[in-house]
Amino acid sequence: MIWIWQHIESGAWLTLKRVRAYSLIVLALGALGFGGWIAVSDGAIDRNGKPIGTDFSNIYAAGRLTLEGKPADAYDAALQHAAEQRVFGRDVPFYGWHYPPFFLGIAALVATVPYGWGLGLWLVASFAAYLAAIRTILPRRETLLVAAAFPAVFINVGHGHNGFLTTALLGGALLLLHRRPWLAGLLIGLLAYKPQFGVLIPLALLADRRWITMVSAALTVAVLIVLSTGLFGAGIWQAFADSTAFTRDVVLEQGGTGWQKIQSIFAATRMWGAGLPVAYAAQFSLAAGIAISLMWIWRSHAAFELKATALAVGSLLATPYVLDYDLMVLAIAIAFFARHGLDHGFRAGEISLLALTWIMPLLTRSIAGAIELPLGFLVMVAFYIIVLRRALADNSTSRHLHTQIAAA
Repeated sequence: MIWIWQHIESGAWLTLKRVRAYSLIVLALGALGFGGWIAVSDGAIDRNGKPIGTDFSNIYAAGRLTLEGKPADAYDAALQHAAEQRVFGRDVPFYGWHYPPFFLGIAALVATVPYGWGLGLWLVASFAAYLAAIRTILPRRETLLVAAAFPAVFINVGHGHNGFLTTALLGGALLLLHRRPWLAGLLIGLLAYKPQFGVLIPLALLADRRWITMVSAALTVAVLIVLSTGLFGAGIWQAFADSTAFTRDVVLEQGGTGWQKIQSIFAATRMWGAGLPVAYAAQFSLAAGIAISLMWIWRSHAAFELKATALAVGSLLATPYVLDYDLMVLAIAIAFFARHGLDHGFRAGEISLLALTWIMPLLTRSIAGAIELPLGFLVMVAFYIIVLRRALADNSTSRHLHTQIAAA
């Protein structure tokens, strides 16, 4: 047992050869699984009666409604469900549309082609952007293989979701923050389509005095609002506002999505039987702690890789509504933290924690469903604590160097 623990602490067990082998195994199993899933489906409907790329059906249906001149109908649950049924010509489960009005433009774009082509276009384009961002963060030979085999990729593909896009936008913004602050702000502004993940970004930018990026992000959001209002009318915002009650009451508070799928402390406490006041109190307390510590990290002398990692992980922990396909964002955290570790050395347990974070999306839903253990949430908390530890060490080293320089 001591020998095993020593290997876990050192991370010596995770050689490059094993990294490649494990990634190839996961990639092969994922490809076989998707191949079998498609082979036994009935056209665009799988054997369980659900659309291929389940959640993409709400994007496509909302896009069709937009092209028909009825974008506000996407925010009405009954009308949106009817539109989804028309897409497939049969009864299918309801997948609600919860996005701000400016995302209707993307929905309309993918709805100009047949469903299968729209799904393929959506996934291939966003997957390519995701790979480009991660490869730029960590420009090593193994990066593309490990990024492609990241288990959250398969969850995102299975749901036809937007995790690739979110990851590409946030990763690209962090990469461009120093060299192209205006462009970084543009990408952050585009992230407003997923507003629950943007709560901490302004705090980080404020702490680091990134005024140009903040102005650019604000202008981008303002332009998106003006454009969507001009295209769809001012009433579209009232429709969106009215729909948030359904999102809050049914999808989040009642767990309509399934507690095992949501990786937040809010969902964990609800899964364990706590009432709404307790769940909201737990989420607020955690979010406040994350916000305070994140602002400290971004004001400190910690390496930028640690700041970026903290923002990626913290953004997931701060929101009560984070699904397992949203764990795609952890690819940014893994890549930046790995870059820092490869440059400065890894500390005890860090390599093994990175490996656990990488494989965790494959396990978290089934473990939570079986024994009510929110593995995804717990791993993210551990990851954030590790980042804080490294940031404290960086800050201490920086102060020591400044003291030596001043003394000299």
